[in-house]
Amino acid sequence: MVSRPREWLESLYERVLEHEISRTPTHVAVIQDGNRRYASQHGEGPTQGHRAGADTTEALLEWCDDFGVDEVTLYTFSTENFDRPKQQREELFDLIASKLREFADADRVHDQGVHIRAIGETQRLPERVRDAIAYAEEQTAAYDRLHLNVALAYGGRAELLTAARNIATQVNEDDLDPADIGVETVENALYDGPTHDVDLILRSGGDERTSNFLPWQANGNEAAVYFSTPYWPEFSKIDFLRAIRTYEHRERMWRQTRARRARELLHVLGPDACPDARQTFKRFRNALPVAEQDPPGQPTDGEPAD
Repeated sequence: MVSRPREWLESLYERVLEHEISRTPTHVAVIQDGNRRYASQHGEGPTQGHRAGADTTEALLEWCDDFGVDEVTLYTFSTENFDRPKQQREELFDLIASKLREFADADRVHDQGVHIRAIGETQRLPERVRDAIAYAEEQTAAYDRLHLNVALAYGGRAELLTAARNIATQVNEDDLDPADIGVETVENALYDGPTHDVDLILRSGGDERTSNFLPWQANGNEAAVYFSTPYWPEFSKIDFLRAIRTYEHRERMWRQTRARRARELLHVLGPDACPDARQTFKRFRNALPVAEQDPPGQPTDGEPAD
């Protein structure tokens, strides 16, 4: 049992973290790791660990809604998970199907305007899971306040391979000129689901790896990554707030880097030779210390930073 002084200190620390946060990510991707280890630690079977983890997932959605996060992607069942023992897979499929239906019927999901979608090779899943996916998507199709992507039978490499094959087919059938292939072409060929690039990946359970999760959406956006020690069922709001703090730090450093690079270009080439750098500097200069916010050798013309 947690002592009252400890509860008070944790509550105080939570409020301090909330006060410190000024910017929140748009899209949070979550690797919910440690459910089985949590169950083993408590002398229970893997399914009990996943059930405990599902409670944390519900709490996470409330935290995201409170802080204005627009999109959450949950790594729920990877392509590698098909290698688990049959009984364990079947129990997990039962839990996923029941939780999808429970979420789709929950008042809090409808009150929060949660739009549920599944991403991955869902055709590989049992019929009962596919039926639950269809039910959840249909029940929440009208909402757009919080997008919840549930990654099922998902693997990042598999997604990129599928996209490459689809693009190659279009080229082979003369529906696409190779010279026209760009970022938008690839994004259109990815699984339907995520509507924003990933700003923050958080992983519970102590392992420091991203496990083939949303490589295009996260790496291309230089997403911040937060690794936490607690197993997913033990993941707390304090851990979530620390993750957002990591994102804020990464975002601040990224803005400072952009501003300093632009400032150097202006210093070397001058504003007339490099108008893009001047625009970039104006946009991000407020991220710099005050002493660095004036363009080198140039007045600001009274123009506020974007």
